[in-house]
Formats: sequence, C-alpha cells, structure tokens
Amino acid sequence: METKEGVDALFLHAAEGILVANDTGEIVRANPSSERLFGYKHGELIGKKIEVLIPKRLSERHIVHREKYSDNPNARTMGADMELYGLKKDGSELPVEISLSPYTNDEGRFVIAFIVDITIRKQAEERQKNYSTELEKQVKNRTLILEEAIQELEKTKKDLNKALEKEKDLNELKSRFVSMASHEFRTPLTTMLSSLSLVTKYGELNDGPNQSKHVNKIKTSISNLTDILNDFLSISKLEEGKLGYIPEETNVEEFVAEVVSEMKALAADGQKLTHIHRGHKIASVDTKLIKHVLFNLISNAIKFSPTGGEILVEVTVSDVAVKILVKDNGIGISEEDKKHLFERFFRGHNATHIQGTGLGLNIVAKYAELMNGSINLDSQENHGTTFTIIIPQ
Repeated sequence: METKEGVDALFLHAAEGILVANDTGEIVRANPSSERLFGYKHGELIGKKIEVLIPKRLSERHIVHREKYSDNPNARTMGADMELYGLKKDGSELPVEISLSPYTNDEGRFVIAFIVDITIRKQAEERQKNYSTELEKQVKNRTLILEEAIQELEKTKKDLNKALEKEKDLNELKSRFVSMASHEFRTPLTTMLSSLSLVTKYGELNDGPNQSKHVNKIKTSISNLTDILNDFLSISKLEEGKLGYIPEETNVEEFVAEVVSEMKALAADGQKLTHIHRGHKIASVDTKLIKHVLFNLISNAIKFSPTGGEILVEVTVSDVAVKILVKDNGIGISEEDKKHLFERFFRGHNATHIQGTGLGLNIVAKYAELMNGSINLDSQENHGTTFTIIIPQ
C-alpha cells in the first residue's frame, strides 16, 4: 500500500467520498464514491470550484471559511457542533460529515476532503428524536390531564364553598327580611289603616283638607312598601343572575328629565329638585338599570334632606362615558359609616329614625358594576352627600 498503485487503489475503491482541492478551492481529483455521492459523471467535477457542492445559502460563508483555512491549514473535522449539508447535481441536499487534511508537494498546496453521507444516521436520529418528542408529548398530555383533574377538583371545591356561602347569604337575607319586615311593613300598614279610617271620618264631616292629608299619607305608605318590595325583587334577580346589561341608543336628557319629573311628586314640601344636562344628548345606556339607580339615589336625597333643601341631578354625556351626579345638602354620612355604606342592610347611625331597608345603595353599587361602571361618594356629616356614577361608553 506504500506504492503509488496502492494509494490509487485506496482512492478509487474507498467507500468514503474523497476530493482533492488546490489552494484556490478548485477540485483537482475526485474519487468515484464522491462522484456517485453528488450525482456527477466520471471526471465531471474536475476543474470546478468546491462551492459547487455547497448549498447556495451557505456558499458565500464557505468561501470565507476556506480562505481562513488556507491561511492556517491543519487536519481537522469540519464544522464541529454544526450540521453540514452537501449539494447534489440535481439540486437536492444531503447531510454529510467532512474531515480535512492539508498537504504540500512540488505542485503546490492541496487539501484532501473525506466526505461521509450520514443520511441513514440522521434518519435514525430523527426517529429517535420523534420518539423522544412523542414520549414527552404523552407525558405532557398525561400531566395536563392530571392537572386538569386537579383544577376541576379545585373548581368543584370552590363551587361548593361558593354555593355554601351563597346559601348562608340567602339564609341571612331571609332572616333579616323577616326581622325587617316586622317593622318596615308594619309601620306603613298601620299608617294606611289609621288614615283610611280617618279619610272615611273626614269624608262624613266633609273636611276636605284633612281628608287630602290622610290620602297623601296612604300614598306615601304605599310608595314605601313598593320601594321595599322593589329592593327585594332586585336583590333576588341579582342573586339569581337574571339581570343583564342591555344598552340601547337613548336620548339621555329627555329620559333623565322624565325620571326627575316623576320623583318631584315624592319631594317634601319646599324641597327643590333640579336637573342639569351637559354634553351630548344621545348615548348607549341601559335605561332600566339607570332608572332604578336614579330612583334610589334621588329618593335617598329626598329622605335625608331637610324641608327647603335642594337636590341636584346633573348628567354629563361625553364620547367616553355617561356621568350621573346626585347631590343633596342633607344629614350627610360619617367617616365611620362610609366604610360600610354599600353593605346589605347597613343603615347609617344618623339614619335609623328614617324609614328604609338598608338595601338600596348595595343594589345601586351592584347595578353600577353590572354596567361596567363605578360609583364614588363624597359626603360630610351635616353637610350633604354627593354620589357620582360613571358608566363607560
């Protein structure tokens, strides 16, 4: 094997592809295995640049690497930790491993490239990778199923706790309703019975003024009972999720003016109810929810304001929101009471002598939340109260 014939035999019959290139990157020899590997006929590669066997996306980079290698040639494996690809004559690519060995003789400097087709190994690696990926996927899926089962158990636990809390709330609501009804229902009913007897008596005496006075008492009592029933009806609908937010194009100025006009009938003697509208007239709002909010806030302002007091209802409609402000100069709310004002059945320490269920503001806050809005309070004891509700458009 030390003779030229032996070396030629190795070159011609080696299973590896062997190419010899000069220092300009021109192929000067190519063994049959390399020609078969890249799909060329015998002798067809001679004289071509080595870049003809490099994919076009890599050929420019390869020229730079080749020139650097020429400056410092040494025997080494090409592209450590990189995936190398060769370009066949038909344009297809194949994965390869390449080892380089430089040598010099009287004709100049040369590099021998030993090329191995690693397609079968790559396919095996890909199968192994796919197997590992599939295995990981199965583990992940089973882990996900387990996590979902745990989450479902947690959700069931939360739902049970929520249902239990709701049941407690409902029981508390029923208990407080029974307690409150014994007082809040008894008072107007007693007033109505008494006034009915007096209406009949003053009718027989033909005493119109006193008769009208007691008819108004009956109307007020009926209104109070209606408010109580409406509050509980609203609470029931909220608890059962039967209320939704259904906005529609509305002339807000006219709508609020009608509500304020209705509420004027409930105002005490000398109380002044003022309505101011600013901005656009038309907005997309849920009139049912807003009407209930206005009724509640205005009726509270009437109840907690003195005779001769002024109640302001100011509505501002912009491109981004509807702002509703209800302001009175009544008894106000203490700092301590403000923390609990929107809780169910809460009554301020200075309002216990005034009829009410303690549900109204809780409902107003829930309605504001339902409309994706907010409610703000500004009040000082004995200096009035201002509620501001902002509903985004």
